[in-house]
Formats: sequence, structure tokens, C-alpha cells
Amino acid sequence: MIDYKIEPISPEAHLFKVTVLIERPDPKGQVVSLPAWIPGSYMIRDFARNIVSISACTDEAELQLQKLDKQTWQLPVTDKAVTITYKVYAWDLSVRSAHLDITHGFFNGTSVFLRIDGQEDQACLVEILPPVGDRYSSWRVATTMTACGARPYAFGIYGANNYEELIDHPVEMGCFVDASFEAAGIPHNIVITGKHYADMERICSDLQKICEQHIRLFGELPDMASYLFLVMAVGDGYGGLEHRSSTALICKRDDLPHKHQKKMSDGYRQFLGLCSHEYFHLWNVKRIKPKVFVKPTLKSEAYTTLLWAFEGITSYYDDLALVRSGSIDVESYLTLLAKVITRVQKGAGRLHQSVSDSSFDAWIKFYKQDENSPNAIVSYYTKGALIALSLDHIIRERSEGQYSLDDIMRVLWMQYGAKEVGVCEGDIERVIQEHTGLDLSDFFNQSVRGCNDLDIETYLDSVGVGYKLRQSRGASDSGGLKDTDADAELPRLVLGVATRSDGKELVLSNVFDGGAAQVAGLSAGDTLIAIDGLRVSEANLDGLVTNAINGTPVKVHAFRRDEIMEFDVTPLPANADTCELWIKEDVDEATLARRTAWLTGL
Repeated sequence: MIDYKIEPISPEAHLFKVTVLIERPDPKGQVVSLPAWIPGSYMIRDFARNIVSISACTDEAELQLQKLDKQTWQLPVTDKAVTITYKVYAWDLSVRSAHLDITHGFFNGTSVFLRIDGQEDQACLVEILPPVGDRYSSWRVATTMTACGARPYAFGIYGANNYEELIDHPVEMGCFVDASFEAAGIPHNIVITGKHYADMERICSDLQKICEQHIRLFGELPDMASYLFLVMAVGDGYGGLEHRSSTALICKRDDLPHKHQKKMSDGYRQFLGLCSHEYFHLWNVKRIKPKVFVKPTLKSEAYTTLLWAFEGITSYYDDLALVRSGSIDVESYLTLLAKVITRVQKGAGRLHQSVSDSSFDAWIKFYKQDENSPNAIVSYYTKGALIALSLDHIIRERSEGQYSLDDIMRVLWMQYGAKEVGVCEGDIERVIQEHTGLDLSDFFNQSVRGCNDLDIETYLDSVGVGYKLRQSRGASDSGGLKDTDADAELPRLVLGVATRSDGKELVLSNVFDGGAAQVAGLSAGDTLIAIDGLRVSEANLDGLVTNAINGTPVKVHAFRRDEIMEFDVTPLPANADTCELWIKEDVDEATLARRTAWLTGL
């Protein structure tokens, strides 16, 4: 048994104090370490950098810890029980690490609990203590870690069967609002921290439908006593991270629905999609997972080419579950799908990097994006979602409706997830062929391992959905439903850049391959000053460029560092990269049946 104790000793200074009691240290000299990354987020984060101080002792003497590398320490040889005490600085307001102030505390186990090398399979007890002081007297605790004497939502002692389980139960402490519902007979709880005005009854009603939709798809829930949505409501933020029986989420408080607000806002739809995504991970990633993610050491990178499936397929089903559950209508779903298609089409990186390579290089590219990323990389989330869409419709059409991607996910659950067997490279392709009899090797070679564009128009036509790519109408145009006025618009001229407003200055954040700005020599980081002698701003940039005469250069002045430079830029027509979708009304019965089966999951 490994005993841990964690206490928010100084919310004002953002410090947790952690104590670990090792009853039987390794007689050769116990080694302890803190993970370098957290499952579900594929970047080395070096959580050990937040350890402010660390010491060790027995009942008889202080012990000298020897640091072996950036995250690993070794104790001297002893046959006595050892206590290690350390302080962790917690000031990362995200779903990945730890955060503590006078309003709340949050932590993932990977940020605060040392791994006792060689004793990872030992059961763990954790005593979670409250901060000291009257201002914290109403704080509570929310986690799905097993209570070992602690009352619901109370500080006290919790337990885990081993270290892997210990670090897979995030903990929230503070003053929060909670509510609950049941899905498949299992309690599902939601806790929201931060100032908000959320209609908890509506949120529970919508989440219940979405959760039950995912459960119907897989046929059963994984074995768990309850599920918990841990939500931090902030002024501006978005993100989620999956765990074995919970998810940590961060969202804008204005995305949460207010009481008496009946309309489905874009923000609330996005929040439900985020919840849907993380809940689908209960099966896909937490149980159905790449073999390299089965018991990873978390000390260094774990490489796989399969993130396109685990994140991409999840990204496909997160929004599809919203329409299948009745949480949104078909038009809203097509709007969401069109936006995903647009995001993929706007990135030239899709022509240079496959989703297989994107998965493998997530550690150094996807999670460490720079000004050239749109030109060099593709998202295994968004293109992965479109690959899942394509696979779904290919399987449906070629099997004449006998099979779908839904069936493949159930097979993967039964053969891998439920049996805790890791998925090897090539297994998904093999499962599709064995279960459906379809040889899709050409599709995988061209679209997964290659950089071919997907034939989305053909796949959607098979279910009676119209598809069109048109020019963007502006920086905020991300596509959607068909606009009947679009055909009458004149071609739009653009510089081929993305910008950010830096105070009163307009800075080029990205310069796209082959665009007018790149051809003329402008670079990311340049600060635009004027176009044809007129001061340029975020508000008038589009107008100044659009007013140019096609084929005629404009004079652009910009600062590069502290040097003013002049460029002759010939604006080019915007690419047809913005997607519109619509329901085709006049379709045959077979097409209508395929569309109904796809959108209902029946």
C-alpha cells in the first residue's frame, strides 16, 4: 500500500503540499518519478518543473535524495519506511495540469503524485485535505476516485487499485454547483465551478440523451460505478480531457444555457459537442487504445500512427451523436460538418502530411504549432473525422446497408476495449475487412497513409446531401448551409494571410503557401501599416484588398522587426475552400433510407 496525502497549504501562493509514505522501499535504493506527459494530451509537459521543493526522511533521519534526471529521484538504501514531502506550484488553468487559488483547486494525478518505481501495481490511499481558514469552510471535493470513508463531495480518504488508476481521476475542490442524472442505470454527475448562470436541469436533460446515444452505439457502458463531468466555467476558454470515469472540461460561462433560454446557441451546441467527444472517449481511447498506450511509463513519448482513428473517429461521432440523440436538428448538424470540412480545406498542410504521420509527429508538431503549421501539418482530429465519415459511407454503400462504421466500433470494443487488448498498427483496417469483407487498402493508402483529398462530395451524395466548395466571404466565414445568393457574388481577392490584432497594430500570424503575400515576400510576424497609402486595420483590411483591381499590384508597407519595408502585392482570387451543405429533397428511396439510417443510427 502506498499512502499519499495532498493539502492545498497556500491557495494564495498556489501551492499544494504532497506527502508520500513508502512502507517498503526498494532495498537497492528506491527510485521515484513524476510523469512527463498526461494520457490524452500528446506533448511532453515536464510536470516535475512545478516541484518547488522536495525532501525525504525516515522516523530516524533525514535522507539525501539524488536527482537522476529532470523528473526522477533516487533514495539512499534503507530498510525503514520512507516519507517524501514536496510542494507543487499549481497555476495552470487548464484540463491537463493543476491549478489552485482562493476560488478553487484542481489537479490531475500526473501533476502531483510521484510514481514509486517497481511498486506501480500497489494499491494507493489518498487523503485529500481542505485548506486552512474560514474562507474555505464551504469547499467540497468532486472526483470519481473510490471513497474510502469519505462522504460524497467531502474531503477525506480515497483509494485506487494502482498508480495507473490513481492518476486517472482528476479532483476538483471548491464551491461548485452539482446535478445528476442516470444513463444505463449508472449515476452521471455534473459539477460546475466558477461564476455562471447555467440551467442545470436543461444541461442534465441534454447530456442524458447524448450519453444514452453513445451507450446504444456500443451496446453497453464500461464497468464503472458512476461518471462525472467536471466543468470549469471561465470568461474565455475551451478544452477537455478524458479519464476512465470522468472528464475535465473548461468552457466559456456564456456557452452554458441560462434558465428560460430555449434557443440552442452556437456556444451551447459547442459545449454539448465537447461533452459528447469526451464521453465517447470512455470507449475509444480509454479502453480501445493503441498498444503503446497500454500501461505507458509516461517518462517519454509513446509513438503511434493511429491518433487519426482515436481522436478523428471520436470527432466524427461527437457531433453525429447530437443529431442522433435529437439534441440538434439535421440542419445544425450539417452546419457543423461543413465547418469541419472548411477547416480541413483551408489548410495546405493536408497536401504535405498524412494523418498517419500527423499522429506519429503529434509530440513535436500538432501540439507545438507555429506560424508555418497551416502550410505543413494536417489535424488528425479534423481530417480524421472526415476519414471516419468517408469510411462510414463507403462501408454503408458497398455493403448495401448491411454494415456501417457503427458496427466496426462495436467489434473494436468487444475484441479490444472490453478485453483490454491494445490495438496494433493495421488492426483497424484488418477488422473492417474481416467483418465486412471489404478490401479498403486503396483508401487507407491514399487517404490515411497518403495525402489525397477525400471525395466527400461523392460520399455525401450517397445519402442525399449536397456539397459545394466556394470562396470565403471573409476571415470569419467558416461555411455552413447553402446560401442561394452565393452564386451572384463577384470573385473575392485576398492576400493569403491570417492576421491578429496586436493593440492598434495588425500582425501577420500566418502567410499561406502560394498566396499573394508569400509571393511578394511578406512573412509571418510582419506588422501591416498601409495599403496603397491608407492605414490598414483589422476592420478595413478586407475592403482595401477587395477594392483592388484584379491583376494589379497594391503597395503594402509593413514593419519587419524595426525596419519599414515596401512590397508590391498582387491580390489573388480566394481559393474555393469554404464548404456548403444541404439536404437534397428529390432522392430515391434507397438514398433516403441510407440517409435516415446514418442520421438516426438505427
